[in-house]
Amino acid sequence: MTWGPLVVNLVATIAVVAALMLGTFAYAMRTGVQVIMDTMWSLGFVVIAGVTFALSQGHGDPTIRIVVLVITAIWGLRLSIHIFVRNHGKGEDPRYASLLRRNQGSVARFVLRYIYFAQGRIMWIVSIPVQFAMYERHPAKALEWIGVAVWAIGFGFETIGDWQLRRFKSNPAHVGKVMDTGLWRYTRHPNYFGDSVVWVGLFLVAASNWVGIVTVVSPIIMTNLLVNHTGKALLEKHLGRSKGEDYASYVAHTSGFFPLRPKP
Repeated sequence: MTWGPLVVNLVATIAVVAALMLGTFAYAMRTGVQVIMDTMWSLGFVVIAGVTFALSQGHGDPTIRIVVLVITAIWGLRLSIHIFVRNHGKGEDPRYASLLRRNQGSVARFVLRYIYFAQGRIMWIVSIPVQFAMYERHPAKALEWIGVAVWAIGFGFETIGDWQLRRFKSNPAHVGKVMDTGLWRYTRHPNYFGDSVVWVGLFLVAASNWVGIVTVVSPIIMTNLLVNHTGKALLEKHLGRSKGEDYASYVAHTSGFFPLRPKP
């Protein structure tokens, strides 16, 4: 791994993320809806992967560079499109509405600090395995391919979980009901679990070089966010209020994150 070009890459992607967040901020302030950040979140990783792919030309193994670009783009584009379609025409997300109610000064300054700067910073840190992996100079080893396989398991879990939930919600007979079939029978959040596994896979691709081991912060941060902050914790708080006893029963019988056999 050549440190000079990698450091240049890390600085360049900071600038790219800053520009992306400022552009998204400007669009959100014009429309008055901050939920566009959810769509741009996963798309931002695709942009980082694209910039890193271009800058790593001649500094990393071509096969690894292409594989990392492709799997990051597949994950990011699928999730971005899914979130955009899900949110389109529904106005502000309750999470952002709740956050905005805490503001007592300038709205622009508040959202720039607590939404765009905060999420842009996390996006860049989580993307570190993608950036490190593309600067691996040796041909792909067993650990890289194991990482790709782990990524595929996570991507499949996330994609199938989202598809099953979308199909369930499209049936008028299921209005107000709790989904407890398919992957949702084994975990209350197959999409979040799959997302976490995706980043474990990308970490493994980067970790074939001992320096890449430091990128373990990526799946740790992503999993913490999904479980304790913007994902599972917030969603279950909302569902507990809106679905009452049915959801309480589901929680009592179904694993909160890791897929497990339902409790009797």
